[in-house]
Amino acid sequence: MESGQTWRQFAIAGTANFVLLSIGYTMGWTAPINVKLQSDEESPLDRPVTADEEAWIGSLLTIGAILGALIVGFPAARIGRKWTMLSTCLPLFVGWVLLAAATDVAMLYAGRICTGITMGMGFTIVPLYSAEIATDEYRGALGSLLQVLLTMGFLLVYSVGPFVSYSAVVYVGIAVAAVYAIAIYFMPESPFYYLDKGDKASAASCLATIRGQSEEGVMNELDRMAADVAASKEKTAKITDLFRGNNFKAFYISMALVAFQQFSGINAVLFYLTNIFEAAGSSLDASISTIIIGSVQLGASCVTPLAADRLGRKVLLMISSAGTAVGLFLLGTYFVIADNENPVAEQIGWLPVVALIIFIITFCWGLGSLPWPIMAELFPIEVKVVAMPMVNAFCWILAFLITRYFSALAAATGMGVTFFIFGACCVVSFFFTLFLIPETKGKSFHEIQELLSGGSGNTSSKTPTDKY
Repeated sequence: MESGQTWRQFAIAGTANFVLLSIGYTMGWTAPINVKLQSDEESPLDRPVTADEEAWIGSLLTIGAILGALIVGFPAARIGRKWTMLSTCLPLFVGWVLLAAATDVAMLYAGRICTGITMGMGFTIVPLYSAEIATDEYRGALGSLLQVLLTMGFLLVYSVGPFVSYSAVVYVGIAVAAVYAIAIYFMPESPFYYLDKGDKASAASCLATIRGQSEEGVMNELDRMAADVAASKEKTAKITDLFRGNNFKAFYISMALVAFQQFSGINAVLFYLTNIFEAAGSSLDASISTIIIGSVQLGASCVTPLAADRLGRKVLLMISSAGTAVGLFLLGTYFVIADNENPVAEQIGWLPVVALIIFIITFCWGLGSLPWPIMAELFPIEVKVVAMPMVNAFCWILAFLITRYFSALAAATGMGVTFFIFGACCVVSFFFTLFLIPETKGKSFHEIQELLSGGSGNTSSKTPTDKY
């Protein structure tokens, strides 16, 4: 049997996921920029933004993401995964230009919506592409690269933002987007796209490039791919198909995963990270605390690609749900003490940093990284382009509601109660994962469908060459 080069699929998936670095930079942009928008010297506007305007600047990113998630399915099927990934750069560049030229709040709103469109497109097309180019034994690792690149983007903006001008922060964002646009141009297409178009020769060439083998060496795997594509083309997926059989089980699991991800409060925490530290009166400088959190986030994200195909998705999700609950309850406890003006709060000014470190580490291990690759695994090929945009749109609707009304909720109930609510959602996530989510580690797409049907999805009787 001809040996391949495993590193190639990691390099290619890493390049595809580079757009997530740009998205992470965009998502974390509000943490340092909110402070600048309150300053007469640093703001590009002629006045400080109001609290309501600040909330809209944070949350409108997710409105764009809803639009991006809904429109990405059509080009992915028509022009291919590669060119769809390249097309994500267009709204990103437009958004950054609007933010660079902003002289009023309306331009900031428009810029955030445009960059949000890229976010919605990227979170849908990149996991799909990564799952399609991966071998079974590395699909979890390749899918988890999304979180690694995302957190790199957060750390970049946390490290740059507080120390340079508003304009410089935007120019770095433009530069990152330009690097991605150039890199993606040289990427191979997904072999599934070529097979779907009936172009087996191009699919063979593409797969050979990804595997680092000759076209003859990938022919067995290509034949299995072609059989799956042929089976999927016998069915035309419609929205109503999502509510039948295995598809419905995959659908409600995917919807629940993104709901738990968002109701952990992650986007509220990341968008308003600097504000949280300032509200807590932490003994550490807010900008330094934010960089610490970004560094921890990146380090924790690097664990999942190593563990997803060893420990399995289910175990990591349970650890993640339990850990995020602990971190949120600790954070909530601190704010309850501080809001009651208890003198103990001054002695434990370090607690918000510790609580957020626990929250961020465990979030990155599961809730942050695994919903996307699991989603790409659970749905049959013909259903993915219908289901994934819908699930992603639902995800960003929840993200909008949480980021838009986080400040209002915290003002009405107190920061402490708000974090307790998020923590309770993470407890529910733990038990949902324990009882309802199947383990997909090392299983082929066909075996996963058997598992959803109530079978064992057993791979023990199969050799590696039998698996796809």
